[in-house]
Amino acid sequence: MSWWEALILGLVQGLTEFLPVSSSGHLELGKVILNAETETDITFTIVVHGATLLSTVVVFATEIWRIFRGAIRFKWNPEMQYVGMIALSMIPVVLVGLFLQDFVEGFFSGNLVFVGSMLWVTALLLSLTWFMRNRSEGKPLNWGSALVMGVAQAVATLPGISRSGATIATGLLMGRNKQQVAQFSFLMVLIPIIGVNVVKLLETAGTGPVSTTGWFPLLVGFTGAFLSGWFACAWMVNLVKRGKLIGFAIYCLIVGALALGFGLFA
Repeated sequence: MSWWEALILGLVQGLTEFLPVSSSGHLELGKVILNAETETDITFTIVVHGATLLSTVVVFATEIWRIFRGAIRFKWNPEMQYVGMIALSMIPVVLVGLFLQDFVEGFFSGNLVFVGSMLWVTALLLSLTWFMRNRSEGKPLNWGSALVMGVAQAVATLPGISRSGATIATGLLMGRNKQQVAQFSFLMVLIPIIGVNVVKLLETAGTGPVSTTGWFPLLVGFTGAFLSGWFACAWMVNLVKRGKLIGFAIYCLIVGALALGFGLFA
């Protein structure tokens, strides 16, 4: 992998990790249109995911530190309850990983009709947040909303459904505080991403070299993913607070239509 390819992949990873456009849906569409498999070595994948994790930590550093300081007191305070809600939100996606992994992976087969349909589901969810934006009462997050957002995250393992779009939209449609929804959406995915990458490392352990990428492309990819992730995460938080997700809904509607067109007529 050349340094400029690593840069492009890193930038795309950072942007699609946070913007509600479904990176998996775009990947499936690109594979079919370009007639190519977009495989990346495991080390590069882990490096760019680590970069996006770091960008999330940087954006929410103050809040993460506050939650950590409160949680280590081991009292049932608001910070410990927040950690508990994050743990609750992870249960649905963990269950999918344990029992439905093969079922979900079956949808990553270049079925653009399915991908296009799911992109339209993402567009619908984002559109509803726009048309119902004045309905939101700004209620604080609670255990029920954390679980529902967790279910949305599990459903978003399907190609075409945006993880950030689905979790943020469900939180807003439940009338929860916009800033809290955006923050929770990005913090709730940190541990699942770490878990997925640990599993990938374990699966490839003992099977030979896990990387064919030199240190400089890895560094470039990490930097690109970190900077684009930092930008996209901070931008999304501001957009959610202002309730301006309709542009992404229109984008997903258009890309979904392209996917359906390729799937039905190509």
